[in-house]
Amino acid sequence: MVGDIRIDPDATTVYYVIPPKTDAILIAGDDTDNTTTTTSSSWTIKPYARTDDASAMALVSEWSVKMVSPAGNDHQHLPNCTQVHDPPGVFFSLGGYSGNHYHGFADVLIPLFVTSRPFDRQVELLVIDTQPWMVNKVKTIMQALSRYDEVDIDRSKQDGKIHCFSRLVIGLKGRGRKELGISPLETDYTMKDFRQFLRSSYSLRKTRAIKKNPMMNNPQLIIISRKGSRAFTNVNEIAGMATKLGYYVKVVEPDDKTMSESAEMMNSCDVVVGVHGAGLTNMVFLPDNAVVVQVIPLALDWSAKIYYEEPTKEMNLRYLQYKIKKEESSLIGRYSPDHVVFTTPWSFKWEEFRSIYMQNQNVTVDLRRFRPTLVKALELLHD
Repeated sequence: MVGDIRIDPDATTVYYVIPPKTDAILIAGDDTDNTTTTTSSSWTIKPYARTDDASAMALVSEWSVKMVSPAGNDHQHLPNCTQVHDPPGVFFSLGGYSGNHYHGFADVLIPLFVTSRPFDRQVELLVIDTQPWMVNKVKTIMQALSRYDEVDIDRSKQDGKIHCFSRLVIGLKGRGRKELGISPLETDYTMKDFRQFLRSSYSLRKTRAIKKNPMMNNPQLIIISRKGSRAFTNVNEIAGMATKLGYYVKVVEPDDKTMSESAEMMNSCDVVVGVHGAGLTNMVFLPDNAVVVQVIPLALDWSAKIYYEEPTKEMNLRYLQYKIKKEESSLIGRYSPDHVVFTTPWSFKWEEFRSIYMQNQNVTVDLRRFRPTLVKALELLHD
């Protein structure tokens, strides 16, 4: 929107005084000629990118956008500006699933990059559903997108502030229906651009994975160790085998790291191994041509493909997967081999499925079966 824009946090409403051009009505989804419109119109919006997920959107605050005619009665009752902002603003939510590391990138940070990057840091980021720990976590990224401090709109409700802009974007674009990616239908930016932006933001120096060469240092392999569910139960044995194959191995727990530490750690490695889960999201920091090895627990093939395999194609990364057998799943200790858990996992309703396969399943990798996957990763580095 361009013109007289006023944000009233107490009323959870953005007021937009209709300028004498047709663009404003088109924003409202109405093709009526603005110069002939004298009645006000309004609609609601939840400024979060995962619009196709009702559960996520239920965790996002709803705001009204009200168009006000300069000649209408509503114009006389507009709230008065208490803070006038010269730069344009981008208005978005940190609600939904954004507290999850994967969704923080897929639903917020990547769309925020696509939406705000064209302003070349001359933009203010306006946040609702603010989670202070989340803001602190991504502070480096937000500072790389804006030269101004973020504006906590929820706090402005307590302060009684009315924020006024002459240009405002409500909501984030770029996701489309892609997971951990950018829709080419919505922008010219690509995941290559986003990854380069991350390298610049965090001063990451390694741009390409090393080639396997006897004269060079051993390739670095990181094993992502999860706490709780979908964890490796024999991670030390996996690390020992990888070391014997010629890797320099680190076992890390991303939950114990700041974003900056995770970025530097992942950028230093050439191969990353992890069980399907949010920790693999850190592959966005990997150098080009690095290898992602996803270990797929029972029944999680579809989500493994959509959330992590497919995105690697647009990140200039190589991808390998290792699908465990039921003997490698902790579920074999609780259910008989012919149980429905192993034969027809899709027969469960979502909540039960999530409890069984996502929240209560760990992995004991068969080292003999897994070894060829690590050998293949070495071959990919050589290629």
